[in-house]
Amino acid sequence: MSSVTLHNVNKVYADGLHAVRGVSIEVADGELVVLVGPSGCGKSTTLRMIAGLEEITSGEVRIGERVVNGVAPGKRDIAMVFQNYALYPHMTARKNMAFGLRMRRTPKREIERRVGEAAALLGIEELLDRRPGQLSGGQRQRVAVGRAIVREPAVFLFDEPLSNLDAKLRGDMRTELAALHRRLGATMIYVTHDQVEAMTLGDRLVLMNEGVVQQVGPPLEVYRRPANRFVASFIGNPAMNLLEGRVEAGLFTAGQARCPAPRVPDGPAVLGVRPEDVTIGAVEGERLATARVAAVEPLGHETLVHCRLGDSEWIARIDAGAGAPPIGEAVALSADGDRVHYFAATASGERLGPVD
Repeated sequence: MSSVTLHNVNKVYADGLHAVRGVSIEVADGELVVLVGPSGCGKSTTLRMIAGLEEITSGEVRIGERVVNGVAPGKRDIAMVFQNYALYPHMTARKNMAFGLRMRRTPKREIERRVGEAAALLGIEELLDRRPGQLSGGQRQRVAVGRAIVREPAVFLFDEPLSNLDAKLRGDMRTELAALHRRLGATMIYVTHDQVEAMTLGDRLVLMNEGVVQQVGPPLEVYRRPANRFVASFIGNPAMNLLEGRVEAGLFTAGQARCPAPRVPDGPAVLGVRPEDVTIGAVEGERLATARVAAVEPLGHETLVHCRLGDSEWIARIDAGAGAPPIGEAVALSADGDRVHYFAATASGERLGPVD
């Protein structure tokens, strides 16, 4: 396996669209890194530049110690798994998995060994003589992954491989891919817009927006210490509650809302609290603000309580057995000061105060 390094990589299309802006990433040998962000953020374009399917406008891509900017895709020692499986419909699963090796004139016995080992690893031995039309979506995806495994590449690239599957199958495949990574110890770069996939699969996340890397780090670090307002609002479901206001003399205010902000400089600021860190109490109690219940969503294991706080909607995540207040009732919202985040009220929205 090999490391992958991107240094100040840019992609500018002929129409002037600057799709990727100065991306620098280091993926260690054997690491699984997830590129995540909204549609159009540049994550798939970045992956395609690593693969050689998109020309790099400027910057440098290394696989191992080799600069691969001008190297053809077939000579980069990578294997890519696509969203649409890209299987030949007239070939069996066995022949689909073996096709790339046959094109490289790999000896027949070696092809049989690699296909057999990959099929056993993925649990698809009994499917090898079926054509794609006879397979379910999950089975076809396993064949596509198997086709990548048999190549024994330096790097695996995954471009939203689970997006065509239903929710249950997507969850099952996430677990299988995580287990596969542990067994292979392979270097993998995985692209998704699904934050659940990102949080559960990645050793580290690379969160992108508008072609720019917003934050790089382990999933829980990104969740607990978002670098800016965009990261705070993108990672987490439901998203972090945000409230625009002002800090003066260590106190944040926004209308009738109040919250201590001892390490935040004076001036405009945005307060953020995760739904699970919001506490609902009696109106007479000590509180961040008073709000009115707008909706209640029982989800079985938990309940989401939607509240109107001025012009903002806040969500509190409470235990299902706690009992939700009725719609229309005035409630007190409070939050542990150690779990409150502050961000600049600017376009960049950078973090103003750490959470210990």
